[in-house]
Amino acid sequence: MEGRLLCCESVTELRARADPVLMQSRVLMKLLALEERYIPSASYFRCVQRDIQPYMRHMLTCWMLEVCEDQKCGEEVFPLAVNCLDRYLSLVPVEKRHLQLLGATCLFLASKLRESKPMTAESLCMYSDHCFTDKELLAMELLVLNKLKWDLEVVTPREYLPHFLELLNIPAEKRPQVRKHSETFIALCTTDCTFIALPPSMVAAASVAAAVTGLQLQSPGPSYSSLASINLLAHAIHCDPSLLRACQEQIEISLESSVQRAQRNRVSESKSVDEPERSSTPTDVQDIDL
Repeated sequence: MEGRLLCCESVTELRARADPVLMQSRVLMKLLALEERYIPSASYFRCVQRDIQPYMRHMLTCWMLEVCEDQKCGEEVFPLAVNCLDRYLSLVPVEKRHLQLLGATCLFLASKLRESKPMTAESLCMYSDHCFTDKELLAMELLVLNKLKWDLEVVTPREYLPHFLELLNIPAEKRPQVRKHSETFIALCTTDCTFIALPPSMVAAASVAAAVTGLQLQSPGPSYSSLASINLLAHAIHCDPSLLRACQEQIEISLESSVQRAQRNRVSESKSVDEPERSSTPTDVQDIDL
């Protein structure tokens, strides 16, 4: 009987399983000790950048998120890429015409660190509608690495999620849902300039608290109440509960603004689609006022 070698890598991308050792409290303490080293400057729009405005960063990070979603990247790629982006912008003035190149470069580096099949330079050029070349991307890669001193293994909000879900004693069947909502809130915070200089632990804790509150998890005890969650998480990250609550409220405000913006975009898109749909045949000519 002829033997066959079964290789699953071409069908499903393999990812490492969670290591229970990483859930020990000393790991959480180590993350908290390291995170301040990688927090970008909150004032780089005023002190460093001349051409770049907050709304430009928002547009760029939304594009970066869309690329990550289209490429089906792991959840850790996007926040890592944006951290590299913000740290670079905290150090080096960038022209508007080079901003998308910088964002693509940070995605390129983050995917190399976190993905078994990283994005290619060619695909990132395609996503940018070829506004830069692969040679320019590779040159920018070296520049970013030099300015960041090759120190890219940063602490992001996502690193804290397993610890916080364990701390709140979320049931195993509820954890995927809470985690997914928390990761959505983290992505929202990552695109919002309001959260640039906040510690990753605070963003993660506030995102988990917002997810637990929003999902309205039921429990016979007080474990899942908004106040109890805030107090437990604030104690874990050595933070004032009022500050953590304020961060959660800001996330909820950002979410509401994002939903309203999406609704306005859908309305404007539907209006723009209505006109062409009136044409039932290719020979139907509509008046166009130039």
